[in-house]
Amino acid sequence: MRLDDKVVLITGGGSGIGAATARLLAAEGANVVVTGRRAEPLREVASDIGGIAVAGDTADPEHVQEAVAAAVGRFGGVDVLVASAGVAPAGAVGNVDLDQWQLTLDTNLTGSMLMSRAVLPSMLERGGGSIVLVSSTAGVAAAPESVAYDVSKAGVIALVRGLAVDYGTRGIRANALLPGWVRTPMADRSMDALGAEKQITREDAYDLATQQVPLRRPGTAEEMAACCLFLASDESRYITGTTLVADGGGLAVEMTSTNFTFGGQST
Repeated sequence: MRLDDKVVLITGGGSGIGAATARLLAAEGANVVVTGRRAEPLREVASDIGGIAVAGDTADPEHVQEAVAAAVGRFGGVDVLVASAGVAPAGAVGNVDLDQWQLTLDTNLTGSMLMSRAVLPSMLERGGGSIVLVSSTAGVAAAPESVAYDVSKAGVIALVRGLAVDYGTRGIRANALLPGWVRTPMADRSMDALGAEKQITREDAYDLATQQVPLRRPGTAEEMAACCLFLASDESRYITGTTLVADGGGLAVEMTSTNFTFGGQST
């Protein structure tokens, strides 16, 4: 197994990408600690995988220390961090609610920094580790009415680079995962809003949102978990300070040319 006896701490572990990652990494031999704001989903995931749950806010320094202490106390340390907790309020620069702006930065960016900082002593003591921060394609290409989310996810990419540069010589790797549209409870809410606006179903909204994506579909949480497994494991031992884009090819599309066929289908 690729993570036999490794200790993994996962934020946002109660649902979506975090929960799928917890289950996959546990199946690969890891001892897993999941954190998040909602206690009941966390307990369910932890029960399923034989891990432990520590409920709390990733932007709260006290909770962060509690989560790391739980991993060290129960399993002896931390080898891998997967930070997937996130929020995504709507708003452009001219109308974004300032409280929502701050909450987004606190959760998506500061929370990732606090958790990364908290696991460093244990990783250094154990001779190294892998930090995987879940960013987004929105970190490199702006989405409409999503400025707080875009900025926070761009910051996560910069955070990964800083971690890689500062701690690579001491055996710690750091990389960012950039999902596109992925079927998660958060994305479902976005699709429901789009569906209400267009008077279409959630499934039709997913189809609409991914109609220019080369693979013509959203990703799954399990596919993102597989990416996290790769970045967490020794299979990526020479990879640090970079981004893994998992968006079905969305960022590869030059959007102003999508209505042109230039001679028909490729062969």
